[in-house]
Amino acid sequence: MTDPQREQILSAIDGLTLPVALARTVATYGDQPAYSDKVGVDGDGWRTLTWSEVRERALDVAAGLVELGVQPGETVAIMASSRIEHILADLGAVHAGAVPSSVYATLSPLQVGQVAADLAPAVVILEGADQLARWSEALSTGSVRTVVVLDEAAAGDHLTWSRLLADGAARRAAQPAEVDARIAGLKTDQPLTILFTSGTTGAPKGVVLTHTNLLFEAESSSAVAGTTEPGITLSYLPFAHIAERILSMYVPQVQGGHVHLIADPSLLVGALAEVRPTRFFGVPRVWEKIRTGVSARLAAEPDEAKRAGIEAAMAVGLAYVEAQQYGNTPSPELTAQFEAMDGAVLSLLRGLLGLDRCQWAASAAAPMPEEVARFFAGLGMRIYDVYGMTETSSAVAACGPDAFRLGTVGRPLAGLEVRLGEDGEILARGPVTTPGYLNRPDATAALIDADGWVHTGDIGEIDADGFIKVVDRKKEMIITSSGKNIAPSNIENLLKESPLIGHALAYGEGRPYVVAVLTLDAEIAPLVAAKVGVEFTSLSALAADPTILALVGQAVESANARLSRPEQVKQWRLLGAEWTAESAELTPTLKLKRRVVHENYSAEITALYGE
Repeated sequence: MTDPQREQILSAIDGLTLPVALARTVATYGDQPAYSDKVGVDGDGWRTLTWSEVRERALDVAAGLVELGVQPGETVAIMASSRIEHILADLGAVHAGAVPSSVYATLSPLQVGQVAADLAPAVVILEGADQLARWSEALSTGSVRTVVVLDEAAAGDHLTWSRLLADGAARRAAQPAEVDARIAGLKTDQPLTILFTSGTTGAPKGVVLTHTNLLFEAESSSAVAGTTEPGITLSYLPFAHIAERILSMYVPQVQGGHVHLIADPSLLVGALAEVRPTRFFGVPRVWEKIRTGVSARLAAEPDEAKRAGIEAAMAVGLAYVEAQQYGNTPSPELTAQFEAMDGAVLSLLRGLLGLDRCQWAASAAAPMPEEVARFFAGLGMRIYDVYGMTETSSAVAACGPDAFRLGTVGRPLAGLEVRLGEDGEILARGPVTTPGYLNRPDATAALIDADGWVHTGDIGEIDADGFIKVVDRKKEMIITSSGKNIAPSNIENLLKESPLIGHALAYGEGRPYVVAVLTLDAEIAPLVAAKVGVEFTSLSALAADPTILALVGQAVESANARLSRPEQVKQWRLLGAEWTAESAELTPTLKLKRRVVHENYSAEITALYGE
């Protein structure tokens, strides 16, 4: 059966490649700001390029790569933070007919070697000394002909970024039609990028994504989100992450807008207040941290009447957002009440966060705890949960202004299909589906079946209105010794509702009951400790303090009260360490690497079973 929405989008992008789409954007918004960052800027200023400047410098990069002998179809690897040069390197590679691949800057030298062996890049563009160290082994063997370094002080004998740009500008002046010919030679079914999965299980795999894949995704997701006009956004996740590439590269490059690049995610809160974006995407951990900070400030409010007034306003905000869910309409009375509370209280709270102009807020990459979504609903914000994966060019389902339901990831995007397999696995199909994994035919065959359905590896549910709920990863479902199937993320999200708990991992595979290992929130735990009279010296000391342990015990009891008996945590251990992407327990997008946690804390887990 023909899908009218799919055919409409395919018609809109027919024959379109990213360089052509970018040229159209420049024709309309050439003098408007495109990308800003704070690299090399003192104080509160920003370094900004307009859309015309972005394209011109990208063409210089393209010509510079041609000068280095890069051929159409060859790959260019990029390892750098979120900065303007990263954008230019990516666009330059595409305009030269090459295929760029942003590589996570947290990968170990061993993992970088695995990526390099698969990708076989002709050129590698690195930020500085740290990235050179991570690539040192990979550069000693393999395909790399040239290394370009952004930080000139760290470049050594390698080519500097400024030299690449200068050589490219000279080549363009001498042979102005050369890059144009490369652009004209691009095909819509050719790779636009290759992204390597962050490796929650096993070695990273390269996901090939075409111009059609990503341009269809940009059109479809923008239509569902209601974000078809240029927006003001913040980019702080790695460009190796598919959602960040869609939101901060491809969507703006197709429709215009102003993207502010944040090299250090720890600066995000300050940047939010400064930029006041009209759109904001956060992985669940980011929303959790913002919520924890707001909750801590509210709890510290000494004026009980003021605190009660804020809580009353947030109750109205929650009721109003709940009444906006699919199939419902807020009553005139509730609408009036919300508008009054919003003007007096809620808009001010959003303003303190830098979210007062935010028209579209979303979460993806992992299940969004419903209580976190409900908290922001209390501020009058709808956070639209989005669902997808690298292998589907990002989103295949999403909530949006016209259809959202709390606790779900929405309905399939325009032109895409989603259904459940016999075992409840979420299956997706459409023009966003990857052609396959790089050099991994067996893995590709396991991912995409004969009918074109991508097997996501997630277990889900679909309600009568077509809204999808993600239960958990198929491979991460716990089956206890009594045969009970348990979703660990549900348990973990309830545990993390305590501001004290930073991360949680539930375990129980083949065991008689569920246990958990927990970490403290490094920012909030010292504040809580001070409030209860415990001196902070270190996280490890807090993790052993009887008062803190008692508070964590109360949080576990609170979570258990909302769980069925087989799901309840019978034993737990509070760790003195913090889990980060650098400490290996988390991916760069702050998802748990369960296998790593199981291995690193096997003794602690075993002890929880009295062994």
